[in-house]
Parts: sequence; C-alpha cells; structure tokens
Amino acid sequence: MTTELRRLRNYIGGEFKDAADGRTTEVVNPATGEVYATAPLSGQADVDAAMAAAAAAFPGWRDTTPSERQKALLKIADAFEARADELVAAESENTGKPLGLTASEELPPMVDQIRFFAGAARLLEGRSAGEYMEGMTSIIRREPVGVCAQVAPWNYPMMMAVWKFAPAIAAGNTVVLKPSDTTPASTVLMAEIIDSVLPKGVFNVICGDRETGKAMVEHSTPAMASITGSVRAGMQVAESASKDVKRVHLELGGKAPVVVFEDADIAKAVEDIAVAGYFNAGQDCTAATRVLVHESIHDEFVTALAKAAADTKTGRPDDEDVLYGPLNNPNQLKQVAGFIERLPAHAKVEAGGHQVGDKGYFYAPTVVSGLKQDDEIIQNEVFGPVITVQSFTDEAQALEYANGVEFALASSVWTKDHGRAMRMSKNLDFGCVWINTHIPLVAEMPHGGFKKSGYGKDLSAYGFEDYTRIKHVMTSLDG
Repeated sequence: MTTELRRLRNYIGGEFKDAADGRTTEVVNPATGEVYATAPLSGQADVDAAMAAAAAAFPGWRDTTPSERQKALLKIADAFEARADELVAAESENTGKPLGLTASEELPPMVDQIRFFAGAARLLEGRSAGEYMEGMTSIIRREPVGVCAQVAPWNYPMMMAVWKFAPAIAAGNTVVLKPSDTTPASTVLMAEIIDSVLPKGVFNVICGDRETGKAMVEHSTPAMASITGSVRAGMQVAESASKDVKRVHLELGGKAPVVVFEDADIAKAVEDIAVAGYFNAGQDCTAATRVLVHESIHDEFVTALAKAAADTKTGRPDDEDVLYGPLNNPNQLKQVAGFIERLPAHAKVEAGGHQVGDKGYFYAPTVVSGLKQDDEIIQNEVFGPVITVQSFTDEAQALEYANGVEFALASSVWTKDHGRAMRMSKNLDFGCVWINTHIPLVAEMPHGGFKKSGYGKDLSAYGFEDYTRIKHVMTSLDG
C-alpha cells in the first residue's frame, strides 16, 4: 500500500495553481529521507503570471495608507499565531527540526517581527521640508520600490520568508516569493493563511529550483531582487540584476569568529557557544562555528567544549532533549562530511566527525582543534554542526585571525575587560558583534554583513527602508 503524496501548489494572484506545464519536484523529509510531497517546478510562464499579478496589484497596494498596511500585517501575525501548530508541523516536516524548539524559538520571533514591521509602516522618517533655495520649498517622499522578487533559503524557511515579505509589504510593495525547492511546504501554508487578509496579487508564492529563481531575477517587472543564500547564488543574482539595474538585497554566507579571552567565564562561554554552534545543525550564517581561544586557556576550553558536544543530542523531530535535527539534504550532508574527510594531518577531531544513524541526514556534534588560519575548514563555510578551535597569543593576533576570512556577517567577544570588548567591537569587521553572548536577534536591530556576506539589512528600520526609494519634490513659493 502506498501513501498518497501531498500536493503543493503555487499561489498566484490569489489562486492556487499547478505549474503551467505540469512539471513537479519531489519534496523529501530530511529526518527520514522519504518523499512526502510534490511541488510545482515553475517555469517562465509561471514567473510571468506571478509578476503580472504582482504588477497589477501594486498601484492599489502602494496607495493604501500606512495604517491600512499595519492592520493587514497585524492580522497576518494573529493568524499565524492562531495556526501555530500547523506552521510548526509543516516546518518540521520541511526541515526535520525538533517540534518543541521550532514552536518556542522560531514561531514567536516570526510573529513579533511581523508586528514590528506593522508598526514600522507608520514610522517612516525623513528630512523635514524646508527652503534650501530662495523661493523654493523642498520635500522628501519615501515611496515603495515596486514589485519585489524574493528568494528564501532552506535553513529557516518560515522565518526567512517573514524577513522577506513583511518589510516589503509594510512599505507598500508587492511580492513574488520563491521558497527553496527542498523546503516549500511552510511557505505554501503561509500563502493559504495570508489569502484571507491581503488583496489578490500583493503576495505571491512560486515553487521551483534555481532556474526558477534565475527567471525571477532576470524578469523585467521587478524593481528589486532580494535573496538569502550562498555567496555563489548572490553573485549570480547581482550579475543578473545588473543587466537592467535592479536593486539588489543580499544576505549571504558567514564564518563567525568567536573570540574567547583568558578572563572569560569558560563554563558559560562553552555552554553558550555549543548551543550557538549546533542549533539548527549549524545551518545558520551567524552560527558560532569558528572559535579563537587565548593560548593560556586553550586546552581547558577544548576539553570542556568536546564534553559539551558529546552531551548534545541530535535526533528526530519528536525526540526529547534534542537540540537539532538533520542536515537539510543529502548534498549538504556530503558537504559537511567532506570537510572532515579532507582535514589536514595537523587537525584533531575532538568530538563527533561522523554521520548519525542510517536514516535521514543526521551528523554528530563535532569539534576540531589544531587548525591553522589558511586551512580550508577555517576559510570556507561548513554550514553544519562543526565547531573549529584555534589558539591565539594576544589581542592583535585574535583580530588578525578573526578578520582574516572573506565573510563578515557576525562575531562575538568573550571577556570581562570592558575596554577590550569595546576595542574588539570597533575593530572586528563584521555586521554584528555580540559581547559575552552569541546569536540573539531582535526585530528592532539590523541584521546583515559586509564583504562576501552581502549588503542590505534585514530586520529593523534599516531593513524596512531598504524596500523604499527616496524622491525629492521641489515647489516654487510663487504659485
């Protein structure tokens, strides 16, 4: 007896539709390795239809008042909260994440972030009107940019969808959003919930692969392309968007340094870093994956971190006391395992370093020590439950090692010395610096990096403003 697969569909112009040519892809639960649904493999005709729907809806949505957009987003937040169990179940099946942690650690921030952007819709600020030329008054207008093509990643499908659509819609734009081809289920459910709130065409979801995303970015309709993904994908988006000078918003990879000085509280640092490194199987651009420890406490720290790794559990979504679930797909499992298999002779695996079980894509919490700055695993993003440890001699070397990668998204410093913490936060070349903590995010503060981690901000008023354009209006006082 075979179980019938769930059938996911695109959401275009307020209607759920199959791909125009009927093509589909299989969707796999990474905790089991089994197919549980099919999703449209959208092509050019589907992209055209979604862009046309968003373009048709834009003038009406642009002309709504901020208070109307606020009310709509508050209704969406309330609806998500009311159907939290469904969203958590869909996300867990999408990703294999623990049900309890998804309910407690992901859904509440998502709802809060939507409510933040609902408020931000009414708080657009700008330079006051004034006479900067005799007889002329200048006014600044902030306007929505238009249709936004948005591509979300597979590591946080629900939350990243919120980071995309909430600021865009709050600012008066319309959206065509593509979830990852491996994790479309929760985004399609979001569309079902949003359907009763927004006018048709304001929010559209199309499923598909990288070719679908490429068609979205290259389409002539969107005024802006926003992607959260790999550096390679971001570079391709920037290149494609340059052909018709689209705005681009990129949140790409990370390789967060975690700098632990000799006066840090080792027990607290180890406990917090283990959680920040292994949560979501390390599939987080801000994960605490690259630890730099002062030489005087290096051995003690490594021993403690290896024990914390051994005490950390991975398992199925309904398992108790599980910190994280599987890697997202077999390619990601192969990538993580490959970094460990290619380790140089001077590296030492202190904990983990192997797949867990023979079903699903689980990988053990891993600690690797003895590494050098130019090692592959130091320079490149692993995106898995692997924490590396390096030793440093002084503050200058700690900064050299911390900044000596091509990524610049997030970092943290662990010390009781306030002056040192302030010097490090000034000199660390990263979009976020945490002090004696790592990974907390709040809706009011910006998230985004420098260098190959991309540009543009998510969350905060800065993220909201990214979805607006500035117009200068000058009028003669003579009539």
